[in-house]
Amino acid sequence: MYKIAVIPGDGTGPEVVNEGLKVLKAVSKKYGFEYELKNFDFSGKRYLATGKLVDEGDIAELKKYDAIYLGAVGDPDVKPGIIETGVLLKLRFALDQYINLRPVKLYNSAYCPLKDKKPEDIDFVVVRENSEGLYKGLGEFKDKGTKDEVAIQISYNTRKGVERCLRYAFDYTRKRNKKKKLTLCGKTNVLTYAWDLWQRTFNELAKEYPDVTTDYAHVDATTMWFVKNPEWFDVIVTDNIFGDIITDLGAMIQGGMGIAAGGNINPQGVSMFEPIGGSAPKYTGKNVINPLAAICALGMMLDNLGEEKAAAEIERVVIGIVNKDLKSLAAGKMGYSTSEVGDLVVKNL
Repeated sequence: MYKIAVIPGDGTGPEVVNEGLKVLKAVSKKYGFEYELKNFDFSGKRYLATGKLVDEGDIAELKKYDAIYLGAVGDPDVKPGIIETGVLLKLRFALDQYINLRPVKLYNSAYCPLKDKKPEDIDFVVVRENSEGLYKGLGEFKDKGTKDEVAIQISYNTRKGVERCLRYAFDYTRKRNKKKKLTLCGKTNVLTYAWDLWQRTFNELAKEYPDVTTDYAHVDATTMWFVKNPEWFDVIVTDNIFGDIITDLGAMIQGGMGIAAGGNINPQGVSMFEPIGGSAPKYTGKNVINPLAAICALGMMLDNLGEEKAAAEIERVVIGIVNKDLKSLAAGKMGYSTSEVGDLVVKNL
């Protein structure tokens, strides 16, 4: 029996979560596990009505769950940053979800914008440090509002935070058991304090994993190789800001936001899984958004809970639908509605 907290969120979040839960119901019957759900309304509408987002009582309750399934956050009627900081970042930090895990996998060459790239060429994972760096929110203004204004944003990196992220990446590379190649993505030539710490720690840990091949690439070069030679990569580990940037490029080369899922992982605690495309408010209520990213996020959640066979089955079905049924992965162009795509997954389970 799994206790799953559901945060439908904003925009199209409730729509795609609904399709994911439809799939969860079907796959649980097939693979013989049970679950119970509870909805948490951490949305822009609630904030506008009550001024509330996530409080300490919510955090304490969420810690009792086995996993969190998130739709999306972001409301056009709320100033940018309020919901993102008050829900997404607060949950990541309070629940110590120090890993952001982003598989980048091409299911159908027809949806890849890169010439001549096939599914076997685009199959890698980005491990992003998820609790430190520039997203820690540290900094200050000096002489704000004057011509001499200075804005300081601090990238905060600790040995503990860096080491646990890198160790997770080494272990994941070994468990993934494909090329067993781990690439550190950074900027050692310019950001000489933070990336000196990352590089030194990476080199030290590499000695404990002789079966894992290691290399390094600057972040700007990494974006170039994503486009030119994505087949070079197996697992990439990087910091918070670089991980945020390169995973969006990863989503594009795997077919777009409609298929991109991610997990915010606490290996010893409660993890949260979500489609990475955001709330897409312009599509809200139109039943046209692609729910496959949310369904893939559900698969990641089940894999994390130990239901590997159910997770593999979901991916198998999604691959089949992407190759045989959909005309496009883009909202409104799939040839099916949001709910019909969910029905297709259930039918093919």
